[in-house]
Amino acid sequence: MKIIDLEPGDPRLESELLPVLRELRPHLTPELFAEVYATGYAQGLRFSAAYEEGADGGDGTGGGDTSGGGCVGVAGWRIVVNTSSLKKLYVDDLVTKATARSTGVGHALVAHLEGHAREAGCYELNLDSGTHRTGAHRFYLRERFDIVAFHFTRELGTPGE
Repeated sequence: MKIIDLEPGDPRLESELLPVLRELRPHLTPELFAEVYATGYAQGLRFSAAYEEGADGGDGTGGGDTSGGGCVGVAGWRIVVNTSSLKKLYVDDLVTKATARSTGVGHALVAHLEGHAREAGCYELNLDSGTHRTGAHRFYLRERFDIVAFHFTRELGTPGE
């Protein structure tokens, strides 16, 4: 498995990463995703993509022919500095393509993100997960994440209104 970080404007964001990300975030259109990444990038948002071995053309860059299976996992993440954690890597999105689940993709993405976190001097790697995603919760617990807080939301409107 090869994991690469993709910058805004990379054509693989829409053609390879977005179809996998939409399995978790079906509301994302190509235009909305490009807008979110363009704005979020300035706030630290980054995306990493996991490719099946050999799907990146063999040059290690992630470019080239992806007919060997292509993108099988996506992580959206950012480094956050705040008073509660001091410095953490926060995972906005973590999704494995449905046909590639339970094959080590999620584990590899978490390891990749932990590497970024350690390199940046973070004290935590954390994420939120919807209460209905019990399969994901089992995965996070296996990956040694702890449940440490409740996350509260107050709706202020619907996107696109």
